[in-house]
Order: sequence, then C-alpha cells, then structure tokens
Amino acid sequence: MARSYVEEARRRVGPKRQRIVPIVERLIAEHPDATIALRFRTDLELLVSVMLSAQTTDVNVNRVTERLFEKYRRPEDYLAVPVAELENDIRATGFFRQKTKSLRGTMAKLLENFGGEVPSRMEDLLTLPGVARKTANVVVAERGQAEGVVVDTHVRRLSQRLGLTRQEDPVKIERDLMRLVPREYWNPFPHLLIWHGRRVCIARRPQCEVCVLNDLCPASRVEVGAIPSHTRA
Repeated sequence: MARSYVEEARRRVGPKRQRIVPIVERLIAEHPDATIALRFRTDLELLVSVMLSAQTTDVNVNRVTERLFEKYRRPEDYLAVPVAELENDIRATGFFRQKTKSLRGTMAKLLENFGGEVPSRMEDLLTLPGVARKTANVVVAERGQAEGVVVDTHVRRLSQRLGLTRQEDPVKIERDLMRLVPREYWNPFPHLLIWHGRRVCIARRPQCEVCVLNDLCPASRVEVGAIPSHTRA
C-alpha cells in the first residue's frame, strides 16, 4: 500500500488505543471457542507440547503426543530411554534431534533444580534448555498467570494489519502489544488473533467482506460505505 493510502486508512479507523478494546470484544464474540489447540493434561505435558510445536502444526504435535504421553509421564522417563528411541518417538514433529536434546536437557534441569516440577515463573522457565520466550509465555499464560503476550506468525501478521504495531521483530511486537492490550486480555488475545487469522484474516486471501473488524482495520479492503451494518460496533 502506498504511504498516503496507509496514513488515510489509519485516520479512517482512529487511534489504536481507542480501537483495542472493541477489537478484543468483537473477537471474543466471534470466536468464543478460541483456546490453545495443543492437547495436554499436566504442566509437564503442556511444556513438552509447546517445545515440540516449533516449526510444525498443532495438529501434528497432538498426533505425536497422543502416544508420547502414555509412554513418558515424568521427567525421569525422558532420560531413561536411549536418545535414538526418544528421537524416533518425536521424529514426526521435525527437527527431532535438536528437540530431543532440548527435551532431555530440560528434564535434567527440572529434576536438578525444580524437584521434577515445571516452574511457574517466567525467569525460571527461561533457564530450561530449548525454552525461549515464546514457549515460556505460552506455558505461563496457560497456567493463568500471563506475563506477556505470545507472538506467533498469526499474531505478528494480524497485529500489523490492524495497525497495532509497525515492528517486525517478535520481541518488539510483544512490547508494543503489552503496552496496548489491557493485562486481563493478555492470555486470550493471542488465541483470538490466531483463530481469526486461520478462519477469516487468511494471509493470502483475507475475507474482509465478512470480517467483524473491517471498520476497525486500516488494512480492510471493504469501503466504509459498503460495511454491512451488522459488523459495526
């Protein structure tokens, strides 16, 4: 989009601080089922699922963990088998050698420093091998104590389209969103953007004509006068 068009679009939808709560509220109404897609029963299973989800789909991870979690129930279980066996058990998630190394390192650290339990603090999670900020953010948020805003490809793309950030780096995008999104929405907000990105605001063919945010989005392809009345405030 030409710069003049972008500036005009931003003026049309208004300041982002005025739009953020309506954006969240409309997405909650539109996607009441927006939750994490990974399947887990315990904090350890949550941590493992998120670690395995790098560079693959949640559907693929769930397919693998359905059997994995029957075999590996405690940190000790991941260390008790040969490396090649664990690699084979998670092979379908991709990058299985590095993920195996990270899993075994994390399990050893949990046993050594945290009594075999998954720590609740972000700073402790970040000491675990293979656990970067995105993974730690997901784990903390799913336990009801969000300390940040998870930024994946959907969150990055929709945040930019909605004019909530101009940044490209995920860390800087998260910083912008933390300043903008009310803290009580830090946990659901990423899920809402992810589900909206999958269902409506699709990367190559955004369905602006049926989007509940089309009058709040500077990237909307729908003309102001053409916005259906049911999509407005």
